[in-house]
Amino acid sequence: MARRLPILVVLVVLLALPAGALGFGRVFRPVAHNPADKLASLPIDDYSYDYATHCVKRPQKGTVAVEHWLAKNAGGVFWGDMRCEKWGKHSASLHAEGRAIDWHFDVHDPRQKRAAERLISLLLAPDKDGNMHALARRMGIQEIIWNCQGWFSGDGGMRPYSVCYDKKGRRKKHVDDTTAHRNHVHIGVNWAGARMKTSFWRRRL
Repeated sequence: MARRLPILVVLVVLLALPAGALGFGRVFRPVAHNPADKLASLPIDDYSYDYATHCVKRPQKGTVAVEHWLAKNAGGVFWGDMRCEKWGKHSASLHAEGRAIDWHFDVHDPRQKRAAERLISLLLAPDKDGNMHALARRMGIQEIIWNCQGWFSGDGGMRPYSVCYDKKGRRKKHVDDTTAHRNHVHIGVNWAGARMKTSFWRRRL
């Protein structure tokens, strides 16, 4: 139960606040030239969220693949992946298992803010067949955090991120930019994505 607490805390806060309060709505619109459209003939990958439990020494191959894809398609700058951050005996950050990337964008720079929002809109957009969050699901992305908002594999869009709000849903005043993810986009992958077993990576391989 302990390893589920971070996600449960997020969900409690998310339900307390309006979906569009921070710039992203609950439903994303189609994006032109979405790479997921080229995979429409393949079954869409199911939503999946895999909790992290321990630390490893190197990033997973799927995490590295996401890093390379971002370098070619997203702008911004790679800001790291590995970090042995444990929350309990069987609970850890996705960074600890080499299943997360921090990608630098500065919310205070209008151009970088737009670039980050374009990236998130692409990852969570529906494909031409209406499959929601198509590219994220096909790449095995299970969570995205940016600018006090987060998406965790499942229905809906970016919602308020718990660390930026108190228990009553009020915005905290003194959350630093790194904790609030205002200076980077955090992208975490599930084990299928980490092992490059999802449709996006299988087609490329």
